[in-house]
Amino acid sequence: MTDTQQLDDYIVNHSDPEDEYLYRLYRATNIHTIHGRMQSGHLQGRLLKMLVLMQRPKYVLEVGTFSGYSAICMAEGLREAGVDGSKLFTFEINDEMEDFTRPWIEDSAVSSWIDFRIGDACVEAPKLGVAFDLAFVDGDKRRYVETYEAILPLMNPGGIILADNTLWDGHVIDPAYDHDHQTLGIRAFNDHVRDDKRVEKVIVPVRDGLTIIRVLNDHCSGQSVLC
Repeated sequence: MTDTQQLDDYIVNHSDPEDEYLYRLYRATNIHTIHGRMQSGHLQGRLLKMLVLMQRPKYVLEVGTFSGYSAICMAEGLREAGVDGSKLFTFEINDEMEDFTRPWIEDSAVSSWIDFRIGDACVEAPKLGVAFDLAFVDGDKRRYVETYEAILPLMNPGGIILADNTLWDGHVIDPAYDHDHQTLGIRAFNDHVRDDKRVEKVIVPVRDGLTIIRVLNDHCSGQSVLC
């Protein structure tokens, strides 16, 4: 076992455990889907739940449901935060995931806090007519800038946008990936957010990189939705 693996195990063993349902979902996703490692997993799932508890949002937006693991974790936070009428709206653009994901969400203990929809969040989320206090972006890396600009006008001042995979297995600094479209999308997003004066931001090296973005009060001045 490498030092990195030992440290990862140490971190997991000193963090809150995932429950048995999430453990079964994690295993099922790895067995029955092609890209099982795309799901958030234990450590990031506990972090997402904690961030929801800290932010106490009424409405949460997720771009990219995949297996539903991250949605369930955030909904656990909504349940415990106890904000009246709170809801997570989660969008998955790949309709082939619905048969796998919907039963796991609907059979979870927090299903009443989750509104799972198939569709493009950039198109469908503005139609909801709600302002979000928290958003988790984990969709198509090639469209991260577009997605960011689409959801930013939907955020309340002080809202938090979480962008996943922003270190992209280290490819963001590897010249070997200079022609990889997903890597280029992540690099463009990171540069875009770094230079955006409408927000505060920090990249946290959790899992594959998680960017935490805090929306400032004047974030909608002169902005338009790109998606």
